[in-house]
Amino acid sequence: MTVTDTFTQDWATWHEEHEKKRASAHGFLAITSIRWLTEEPETYDDVPGAWSTGPEGIVVSLAPGESLIVDGVEVTGRHSFGVIDERGGVTAAFGDAVVEIAKRGGNDIIRPRHPDNPVLVGYRGTEAYAPDPRWAVPGRFVAYDTPVPTTVGSVVDGLEHVYEAVGEIEFEVGGAVHSLIAFPGFAPGSLHVLFVDQTSGRTTYAANRSLSVDAPDLDGNVIVDFNRATNLPCAYTDHATCPLPPAGNRLPVAVEAGEKLP
Repeated sequence: MTVTDTFTQDWATWHEEHEKKRASAHGFLAITSIRWLTEEPETYDDVPGAWSTGPEGIVVSLAPGESLIVDGVEVTGRHSFGVIDERGGVTAAFGDAVVEIAKRGGNDIIRPRHPDNPVLVGYRGTEAYAPDPRWAVPGRFVAYDTPVPTTVGSVVDGLEHVYEAVGEIEFEVGGAVHSLIAFPGFAPGSLHVLFVDQTSGRTTYAANRSLSVDAPDLDGNVIVDFNRATNLPCAYTDHATCPLPPAGNRLPVAVEAGEKLP
């Protein structure tokens, strides 16, 4: 097997797992609504209870006959989920559905997730560019002395997110050096990049593209594998609060790699 064959097979395995996670029964394709909570309790047709928020955090008042499963325990009546941290969240179950209880952009929200949601049921996968080793670009991570709080916009008008930028990744494409501001990734030491390029709004999603980068080595070396650029939830549902890229993360080249428009 050649290096290219191995590269293609590794990519295919990775993308298959990514698609499985995306199309899971309670993934973001299952979201039926996003509710912005206020101090006034409100009921909704896709989740039990009357929901509100206040000084003690998110509260649900369940009517007789209604219940939720929270941490494996059935709750009835009035239940407080407490104050949720920014970008944090918990999940409660009811029937074959769940409800995400979270905070985004300083706002308390709930998002019911139903496995029979038509967006999920009708999902047939996301097309991607053919994997190409030339788009697995060597780069170098230059860390900031201290993390820099960085405010970015959101696909929701008026909503903002604040992330800690930890440095920049420098790399060469098309004979020119480019850089992308990086945030902490999900795995320890890894990096996360949000960007757009000259394919955005044409063959790829217009608002943002997401890319995970493995932890740099001791010299700061990384591989920026654009073949693994993915769509965020906002490419599929209106019930998302996805961040936009930092102002500097707009590449003047067409990155013809990774996932395309859904």
